[in-house]
Amino acid sequence: MRRYTLFLLLLLVSCIERHDTSNHKPKPVKSVVAHSVEYISRDFAALSTADDAVTLAFKLSGRVVDVPVAKGMRVAKNQTLAMLDKRDVELQVEATKSAYTEAQSRLQRAKRLLEYDAISTQEVESLENGVAQAESAYRNALDMLTDTRIVAPFDGVIERVFVDTYERVSSAQPIVRIVRPRSTTVGFTAPEYLLSWLESPSTEYSVRFDAYKGVAFNATMKSFARTSSDALGFPVSLRLTDVDTLKYKISPGMTCIATVKTKESDSEAVSLPITAIYTPVGGEDYVWVIVDDSVELRRVVLGDLTGEDSVVVLSGVTAGERVVTAGVYHLTNGERVKLL
Repeated sequence: MRRYTLFLLLLLVSCIERHDTSNHKPKPVKSVVAHSVEYISRDFAALSTADDAVTLAFKLSGRVVDVPVAKGMRVAKNQTLAMLDKRDVELQVEATKSAYTEAQSRLQRAKRLLEYDAISTQEVESLENGVAQAESAYRNALDMLTDTRIVAPFDGVIERVFVDTYERVSSAQPIVRIVRPRSTTVGFTAPEYLLSWLESPSTEYSVRFDAYKGVAFNATMKSFARTSSDALGFPVSLRLTDVDTLKYKISPGMTCIATVKTKESDSEAVSLPITAIYTPVGGEDYVWVIVDDSVELRRVVLGDLTGEDSVVVLSGVTAGERVVTAGVYHLTNGERVKLL
């Protein structure tokens, strides 16, 4: 019995020793060295937009007699897109032409009479003014005849047709919309804090399209709005530079990511992965800094996000310090660790 009791005591002591030994083993952790931040960047969902897009309309009212195009159809510059019934305009052209010809004839007769002093100079000048007015009316009628036809202002694609044949339309009513088939313009909506970035001449831009993985296109600022009437953000438009449009067929409506990159104003800021940030419930932001072979809990002040998975740390960590990046919620202050 005594031997049995002694055996149990030895076994219990052995288990306790093994447990204590295991508790003092360094915990393996993943880590990264904090590095200084020269630039910070943000990504935004964007969409390619048409470089040139125009909605065309007649200057005249009338009845549409022909719309020889349809949505999605490619058209060439000066190709006819729609026509009005021009019979009334043709009658007006003939009438103004006759009036112009008659005014010229009266002026010629008056000039011959003036040579014999059979008519006054004032009467001739009055007839000259009449000729000028008749000519203006005739030319205006010819312009109206031209305005009965809508032609494509550039090579493009019909985006939409608003009317049908034989429909009566009014002047300035939308008839067709045409866009260029290739795009070098990208648009997205920016939050308020980004306005200072957009106004900085040192800010850089790039665009990555879902259709062309791994390819980043450089871009420049085209325009951006400084007001937001709908409180949904500030519209921004970028222009792609040096794009090989034969190799990369970018059309309006293609999805992409626009990256905005600007210089970090704080020279002491560092960049860390988001996974390195330890935020207890209801608490502030911390990181675990590795000092020798143990971890030290350090409060930090965070700045903007940079890239897809990193954040700028404005204070609390200096460049060159090693920080834990995984398992930050399973560590205790002063705990021994080893690097993976």
